[in-house]
Amino acid sequence: MTQYEALNIMKTGANVFLTGEPGSGKTHIVNEYIAYLRSCGVECAITASTGIAATHISGMTIHSWSGIGIKTSLTKHDLDNIASTDRLAKRIKSAKVLIIDEISMLPPYALNMVEAVCRRVKNSTDPFGGLQIIMVGDFFQLPPIMANQANQNSGALFNDKPQRFSYESIAWKSASPIICYLHEQYRQDDRNYLSVLTAIRANRFSEEHLNHLNQRKVNYADAPSDLPKLFSHNVDVDRVNDEMLAKLSTKGRVFPMMSQGPKHLVATLKRGCLSPESLALKIGASIMFTKNSPKGSFANGTVGVVQDFDKFMGYPTVLTRGGLKLTVEPMDWLLEENGEVLAKVTQLPLRLAWAITVHKSQGMSLDGAVVDLASVFEYGQGYVALSRVRRLSGLHLLGWNKRAFEVHPDIVEQDVFFKTSSADDLSAFVKMPRADLDNLQSRFLQMCGGRPGAGALKQKSTSLKKPTGDTYRQTLALWRESKDLKAIVKARGLSENTIITHLEKLGQKGKIKPGDMLKLCSSELLRALPEIHQAFRDLQTDKLGPVCAHFNDRYSFDDLRLARMVMNK
Repeated sequence: MTQYEALNIMKTGANVFLTGEPGSGKTHIVNEYIAYLRSCGVECAITASTGIAATHISGMTIHSWSGIGIKTSLTKHDLDNIASTDRLAKRIKSAKVLIIDEISMLPPYALNMVEAVCRRVKNSTDPFGGLQIIMVGDFFQLPPIMANQANQNSGALFNDKPQRFSYESIAWKSASPIICYLHEQYRQDDRNYLSVLTAIRANRFSEEHLNHLNQRKVNYADAPSDLPKLFSHNVDVDRVNDEMLAKLSTKGRVFPMMSQGPKHLVATLKRGCLSPESLALKIGASIMFTKNSPKGSFANGTVGVVQDFDKFMGYPTVLTRGGLKLTVEPMDWLLEENGEVLAKVTQLPLRLAWAITVHKSQGMSLDGAVVDLASVFEYGQGYVALSRVRRLSGLHLLGWNKRAFEVHPDIVEQDVFFKTSSADDLSAFVKMPRADLDNLQSRFLQMCGGRPGAGALKQKSTSLKKPTGDTYRQTLALWRESKDLKAIVKARGLSENTIITHLEKLGQKGKIKPGDMLKLCSSELLRALPEIHQAFRDLQTDKLGPVCAHFNDRYSFDDLRLARMVMNK
């Protein structure tokens, strides 16, 4: 699914789980949807499972927004207290859309509690009290830290068996979200590196992929000194940064963080801000930007070196790795609600970048990094670290352990369901007449008290990549030149999944005959086609989910998708 297609689905008011590989643009599309809602006068609650993620979208943690705090269970008394707190009740009642970023790090019991709070405050039996719920994240990344629930109060409303992931929760199932699985990749453009990341994600990491990484292995003493180092533990990060700064005998300055707003909200912002409360810099210090520039001159993850300090204001002059010289001025981190700034902190959008933890690197895109995976202890930790880097040539590996290339086995299986559901849901929307889609979107805005006209203006100026006839024509032209799939992928500079989507849509439009696409199938798949096609007919469906379940995952999502493409209806 493309960003544009996912945005169109979100605008209908449907509950959505927005997912995709790192670098697929999840945060970007969320920001576009927030801008759209605001332009239409629709109030949305912007939250995230962690403070760091919340700062990326100028929101607050879901725990703070809902009033559940650090609780691991809710009693009726707890619900009554939350509902009777004017500040919380007003906030929840006014919201029409609830966005939760980094949903993969939210435990299932927490999502259940948020859902119960919304129903109680809004006095509605609908899931989440009738709010549109947009859950965003990638379950292959870091999992939630589970609190000890052994001593839960016997009066708790939820006594489910221990579960790890939010998609297992009662709240998720009651919301029944449409799966929007983004398949385009905007971070990595190196095919060998993409093959490594894809193999880890599919739990098919092999010697071939290890060989690619072995070529990037370096000793600590030989690692580039001007690149950030990613460690799994804070103690390593602090040690490296302190040691490196102390070695510099150059002129330095300390920049304190300024704050405004209630103390508890300011504290929340400080915990999520990647720039420290007291930022000590020296000429020659390796730094990393912690925020995106409104003008596009730097991004969260851009690295550079402090060259000097401005003579007038004392701000640092930084030379980025890309050769751009900038005088860095303070920026604000905001906590907003319904367009109102509740609190803010102001600091230079910088931090020392000799080292950073894998956890704090989430959401960053790095041109290069020195990565130590020798002490990785959690599923997905190695995958997160590796997927921060844009290409293999920018990766410098100090070491690794077995866990570094592993993802949670339950997520591998669940990902097949997410992909099949996304393909099926997209197929239904693609077949929908544009007038019907427009009516759904207009009706949702009216229900929220919004203004459709303002939203239409925003849609025209969106920066999302809209599927155009031109991109399909380019793929079709290469296909008609008898190019195979790999040749088309290379010529277009797009992912294999994107090209297959192009071919599938060209087939639906009658531009390519099903029989002509048989060359996409492996010899094993060709032998299995009669059985797979018969299953589609017996189940009387063109959806991938039921067929995948019928074969008990014997055939992969991609194989079933190709089988559907070559099937004569």
